[in-house]
Amino acid sequence: MKKVIVHDKSIEMTVLMTPDLVNFSGKVHGGAIMRLLDQVAYVCASRFSGHYVVTLSADQVFFRHPIHVGELVTFLANVNYTGKSSMEIGIKVVSENTRTRIRNHVLSSYFTMVAVDENSRPVEIAKVDVTTNKDQERFESALQRKKMREQFWKK
Repeated sequence: MKKVIVHDKSIEMTVLMTPDLVNFSGKVHGGAIMRLLDQVAYVCASRFSGHYVVTLSADQVFFRHPIHVGELVTFLANVNYTGKSSMEIGIKVVSENTRTRIRNHVLSSYFTMVAVDENSRPVEIAKVDVTTNKDQERFESALQRKKMREQFWKK
């Protein structure tokens, strides 16, 4: 029997915001969300690549709405682009008030993750399938962000 390897390129994770996550103003601490973003990026990238991954960069973390204790926060992550060993993980964060059912798009962010071997050296990964118009749009946008990051690092 032939072994089939599936490269899942999307994940969804929902977390209840609890009192231990608040800052001094009573809202969920941005650092707590950043930690969850990094964990979600890790899960998405490692599941796709089949390797341990490390964070190379995080782009565009702008909070559009505060998050309150008791809200559900859903992280929607997708592999947008793959290079030789790196991949861009796009993450959309949505909060939901469970009583009113009102949802807010809190932020979207992009993480660059690198697949590594047991010696922490980059390892080659599969290419992401670009099959839908949305996949193509994400891939092209990720390629543009990659070019901008490369320009930044050349300075």
